[in-house]
Amino acid sequence: MKNMTDLERILPLWRELEAAGADYVLATVVAVEGSSYRKPGACMLLAPDGRRAGTVSGGCLEAQVARRAWWLTENGPRVERYSTAEEDGERPYGSGCGGVVFLLLERRGTANPLLAALEQSFERRTPLAMATVLEGALLGRRAFAGLEEDALQANGDSLRELAKHALAGGHSMERKISIEGIETRVWADFRPARPGLWVFGAGDDAQPLVRMAKELGWFVTVADGRSHLATRARFPLADKIRVLPIGELPGEHSAGLGDFHARDAAAIISHSFDQDVWILASLLAMDAPPAYIGVLGAKRRTRELLIEVARLLKLPEVPAESWLAQLHSPIGLDLGADSPETIALTIVAEIQKSLADTTGQPLREVRGAASSS
Repeated sequence: MKNMTDLERILPLWRELEAAGADYVLATVVAVEGSSYRKPGACMLLAPDGRRAGTVSGGCLEAQVARRAWWLTENGPRVERYSTAEEDGERPYGSGCGGVVFLLLERRGTANPLLAALEQSFERRTPLAMATVLEGALLGRRAFAGLEEDALQANGDSLRELAKHALAGGHSMERKISIEGIETRVWADFRPARPGLWVFGAGDDAQPLVRMAKELGWFVTVADGRSHLATRARFPLADKIRVLPIGELPGEHSAGLGDFHARDAAAIISHSFDQDVWILASLLAMDAPPAYIGVLGAKRRTRELLIEVARLLKLPEVPAESWLAQLHSPIGLDLGADSPETIALTIVAEIQKSLADTTGQPLREVRGAASSS
C-alpha cells in the first residue's frame, strides 16, 4: 500500500503555501534502481523558508535535495538522479541503502494540480491514478483518472488513457507512449483509496489501536453502544465517533453503521458478548462487508457469537464455519502480545498484511527483499 502519512504531513503545508501565494518545490520518487528506503510515489514538499514535509529516502537525500531543488527547477520540472552510495562504491555517512533514486522536481505550476488531486483522493478515500511525462519538452505534463471531473474530460488522449489503464489494473507502471507523434517515457502512478479502520469497542485497549492506525494515515472510526465510552475526550485522534443503536435489529444500511469502503477493516474489540453479536450480524448481513473483519477472543467464543448471529438474523441454518473462514479470529498476528499496546500492534500488523496482500514473513526469508528493503 502507498504510504498515507506523507500526505497527512504534506497537505497542511501545501494549503498554507497556497493560501499565501508562495512558491514551492515538490520532489517525487519516480524510479528506483537497487535498494531504496522509499518507493516510487514517495513525495517531499519544500517551502521557500526551509520547511519541508514528507520524505524521499530514509534521511540520506532530503538535505541534499532541499539544497539544490530551487535552482534545479528555475527553468521548469526536471528528473534528477541521486545515489545513496558514491560512484566508487564507498558509502557516505548516513547513506543506508546504496541504491539509486530518480526524483521528479517541480514547482507550483505543475505540482499544484497534482497536490489538489491527491487531496481530493485522500479526503474522499477514492483511488487515483496519474500519468506523468518524464522526459522531453512536455516533462511534468499530467493526466488523471479517478477524479469526478474525469467524466467531463475528452477521451482518446494517450496520457489519460494510460492513467485509466493504471486505475483499472490497480498498479503503477512505466511505459513509452506516443504523445504528439513522439515516443515518450511516461510513469503512471496508481494510488489506492485511503484505508479506513472501524474500531468496534471504545474501551481503554482501543486507544493505542486508534493511535497506531492514525500514525499510518488511516481513516479511523470508533463505534460503541456505550455512549460514556465513545467520546471525543477519550479518542481525540479519531476521525469519527459513533454511538451504536444496539437496541435495534440489524437491517438495511447496517442499522446505522454507515458506509464502508472496499478497503476498510473492522476490529471488534468491545469485550461485550451481546454487542459483538449485534456488530457481527450487522457486518455479515451487508452486501459488501469490510475487506477485513477481526474479532478479539478465542475461536470458541467467536463460534458462539456466530450461532447467536444466525438466530438474530433468523437464518434457517447456522453457517458458523463458513463465516469463521471469512473472519480473522482470534484477531492479530502471533507476536507474543500481552499488553494493550502490543495487542494493538498485532492487530495493525495483521490488517496491514491483509490489505497489502503480503506474506507477513521476515524480509530475510522473502525472495527479492534485498532490492526492496
